Amino acid sequence: MIATSDVERWLREDIGHHDVTNHVRGETEGRLVAKEPGVIAGLDAATAVFEYLGVDIETSIQNGDHVEAGDIVLRTDGSARETLRGERVAVNLVGHAAGIATKTREAVRAARDVDDSVRIACTRKTTPGLRGIEKRAVNAGDGDTHRLDLSHMVMVKENHIAELGLVGAVEHFRDLVSFTTKIEVEVERPEDAPRAAAVGADIVLMDNMDPAATKRAVDLLRETEHGGLVEASGGITIEDVPNYAATGVDVISMGSLTHSADMLDLSFRID
Repeated sequence: MIATSDVERWLREDIGHHDVTNHVRGETEGRLVAKEPGVIAGLDAATAVFEYLGVDIETSIQNGDHVEAGDIVLRTDGSARETLRGERVAVNLVGHAAGIATKTREAVRAARDVDDSVRIACTRKTTPGLRGIEKRAVNAGDGDTHRLDLSHMVMVKENHIAELGLVGAVEHFRDLVSFTTKIEVEVERPEDAPRAAAVGADIVLMDNMDPAATKRAVDLLRETEHGGLVEASGGITIEDVPNYAATGVDVISMGSLTHSADMLDLSFRID
C-alpha cells in the first residue's frame, strides 16, 4: 500500500547527503509512545519506513484504536543507526495521520449524537504526496474518504455552472461519463437544489449555506422526491456539525479534517 519510492523520498528529505547525527553503532530497541489521548493512524507508513531500513517492528494496536497518554504505539528492534534514521519520519507520519483520525472521530461523534445516519467526509484538500495516508486516516477515524481523485466522480462546481449553466453542465458531463460514474452538483442557494435534482444530479451539494438555508434546501428536495444523496460543505467546523446534522443531509464534508488537524503528540524512545 505504501510505495517504496515514497519511503525513499521521505527518508532522503530527512537524512540528506551527509548524516553524521545518526552514526551510532550497535543494536537497540525503541518504542513510540503517545503523549496525549487520540486515535491512531499511519501505522502502515511507519512500518514501511522501518522495514525499508531493515528494522523489525511490532505493533499491539491497529489504525483506528484509541490510545491514552503513555500507551505504547509500536516497538522496534534493530540497528541503532537505522532506527534513529527512521524514527523522526515515522513519528511525523503517525502524528500527522493520528491527528486527522482524532479530529475525524470527534466530528463523527458530534454528528451521531444528533443523527446516526449522517456521514462525515473529507475532501480533496490534502497534502500533495500524502493523500493516501490522510484519506486512510479519515477512514481510521470512522469518516468517509469521499472521492479519492477526480476520476471517482464528476463534481459540477460553480465555475462549471458559470461557464455552461446548471442544466448544460450536467448534460455535458452526463454525455462524457460511464453509466457507473455519479454526478454531484454544487448549489449555493436553496432554490437551486430542486433544479439540480430535476436535471439528474445523483448528489446535491449545499455549498457555503448556513444550517437554516441547508434545511430549506433539504425540504425543497424532499418535495421533489429526489432519491439521491444530499451533502453539506463549506467551512463547517466540529462545533457546527450538530446543527448541520439536524438539517436532514446525508453527508457533511469538512476540508479541515485534513488541512487543519493538529498532530497527535508522540515521542520515540530508545530503550
